[in-house]
Amino acid sequence: MDYKREAPVSGTIPSAASVYQRVHRVIARVEWAAFSDDVEAILALKRERNAVILAHNYQTPEIFHCVADIVGNSLALARKAMTVDADIIVLAGVHFMAETAKLLNPDKTVLIPDLGAGCSLADSIAANDVRLMRQRYPGVPVVTYVNTSAAVKAESDICCTSGNALAVVESLGVERVIMLPDEYLARNIAAQTSVEIIAWNGHCEVHERFTPADIRELRDAYPGVTVLAHPECPPEVVAVADFAGSTAAMSDFVGRHKPARVVLMTECSMSDNVAIEHPDVEFVRPCNLCPHMKRITLANIRTALQETRHIVTIDARVVDGARRAVERMLAV
Repeated sequence: MDYKREAPVSGTIPSAASVYQRVHRVIARVEWAAFSDDVEAILALKRERNAVILAHNYQTPEIFHCVADIVGNSLALARKAMTVDADIIVLAGVHFMAETAKLLNPDKTVLIPDLGAGCSLADSIAANDVRLMRQRYPGVPVVTYVNTSAAVKAESDICCTSGNALAVVESLGVERVIMLPDEYLARNIAAQTSVEIIAWNGHCEVHERFTPADIRELRDAYPGVTVLAHPECPPEVVAVADFAGSTAAMSDFVGRHKPARVVLMTECSMSDNVAIEHPDVEFVRPCNLCPHMKRITLANIRTALQETRHIVTIDARVVDGARRAVERMLAV
């Protein structure tokens, strides 16, 4: 599932009890008692503030299924952010996602509930690194993963996500590209195209921990399990998986193929969120947690709406270049 929308300013505000029915198979009722007050408050605050919540697939189910209006992977959130009809956008995800929402909605107030919700990939590269790569490889276009700061995007020719990286690379019609900053995504895309890809050495701290040995152990413990891997995983992991794709592609795979038993080699909460949509599929859950995503909670979403914090701003010197790189991606 990539997108859902519940009008924040019209109609009846759902109760916490009613939205609990969406998640009762993955959240115990005793655990829900700790969430219900915040859920009730957030649902009311969204209407009062004319606000919408955008939530990434790695958010926990009580956020993803109970208070979010728009959900999905980075590409889905970027696309839907352009159509938001609200005064306030709360980004339940990490900081680069909030920056992207602000780039595409310059006249709206964009909030991130915790300024510490960063990203190991975004931290692996700075704008000056991109300039140095251009000097080393003059004339070679730069494709930058959306998991980067606005300043890095501004130094790029075009952005990509894990879901559209191959299409973006091949859309440029050149023999080689620089692809930043995820080394493993770059290598996995390189295996699918004749375009030469020059990679950076950034890694996702969640996906880099998966190994082929993990998959072998899962296959031994759960005979017949279908293994889906995110392309930020090392190429040797992708090579032994049954399917590799973005979070949206993995969710779609489960919906289309209905494997009896499946494992998603990605961040923990993804399995819970997809499992809610597919009660007939057994999900095996190896848990590599993203500490940055987990900094977003119902409590700080509620505070963000109550106190209008933390407001996302972007240096005026990089806005135009960063927006151009994102919009060029969305046009592919």
